[in-house]
Amino acid sequence: MRAYEITKFGIDELKIADRAEPVPGYGEVLVRVRAVSLNFRDLMVTRGQYNPKLKMPMVPCSDGAGEVTAVGPGVTRVKPGDRVCGIFMQGWLSGDISEAAGRTAMGGAIDGMLAESVVLNQEGLVRIPDHLSFEEGATLPCAAVTAWNALSAQGQIRAGDTVLTLGTGGVSVFALQFAVASGARVITTSSSDEKLARTKSMGAWQGINYKTTPDWEERVRKLTGEGVDHVVEVGGAGTLMKSLRAVRTGGTISVIGVLTGGGSEVSPVPILMKSVRLQGIYVGSRDMFEAMNRAIVAHGIKPVVDRVFAFEEAREAMHYMESGSHFGKIVIRI
Repeated sequence: MRAYEITKFGIDELKIADRAEPVPGYGEVLVRVRAVSLNFRDLMVTRGQYNPKLKMPMVPCSDGAGEVTAVGPGVTRVKPGDRVCGIFMQGWLSGDISEAAGRTAMGGAIDGMLAESVVLNQEGLVRIPDHLSFEEGATLPCAAVTAWNALSAQGQIRAGDTVLTLGTGGVSVFALQFAVASGARVITTSSSDEKLARTKSMGAWQGINYKTTPDWEERVRKLTGEGVDHVVEVGGAGTLMKSLRAVRTGGTISVIGVLTGGGSEVSPVPILMKSVRLQGIYVGSRDMFEAMNRAIVAHGIKPVVDRVFAFEEAREAMHYMESGSHFGKIVIRI
């Protein structure tokens, strides 16, 4: 079977390799992968920015969906023909995250999903909601679960809350969808008026172009009076101080991404003076994934897929993500 491998850092260094078809052992499942979605983390892993000491060769990409084609002895959770996703951290099933769980993150700590077939433990799988395609299901394991953890599992969002999302990538668009479904008001930011119009059509209350309104945090405060209840912070060092200004006293900032870089000095003063809850979100557990799927089914939520690439176009898909021009998720069909 064919699989992409990282043997040298760089998008254009990604190569297709021939590997033996994997065979499931006790408690394991063979999955024929049908689609993989990209996250910014996958781009960082491939470029060598995520872990310069990455074990190679490594199959990239944490998120994939497919169908069960064979099961090993002792498998009871799934059966051949089931449509499934692998969970982001194969060892995080429930409860709080641990260092051990972090060592089971796909496409970074262990081989990922950018292959024609994978073998995973039955415990590391969840079923795809029936109304979603493989391409849509492939978008869920990282971006969707991250947004769900930030707003629902830990954020405890309530109807009437105000949520600020930064940009229109995968996590931010899922956060918009989950917040709207929860009855919250959403303020979105983007450098594109066209993208802001799309968020408004999806239920966003307000949109702010951060290119034409560089002090967007002040605009947020003007719109809300005292700031938002929740910020889905995907920018990192370049936006965190602005997010601290935009959040209300006693509000929550979920720190998720590093799109603007990782190094900066953040003053603790606004965190203390405003009693802000600053929480790091590193995806989520299988329990969170399954709870999210129940909400997706109940509300009929459909992931936003920007563009679908062929398996042979994985490098092009990575470059497209690098351009930042996407809205929602980028998918590779296998």
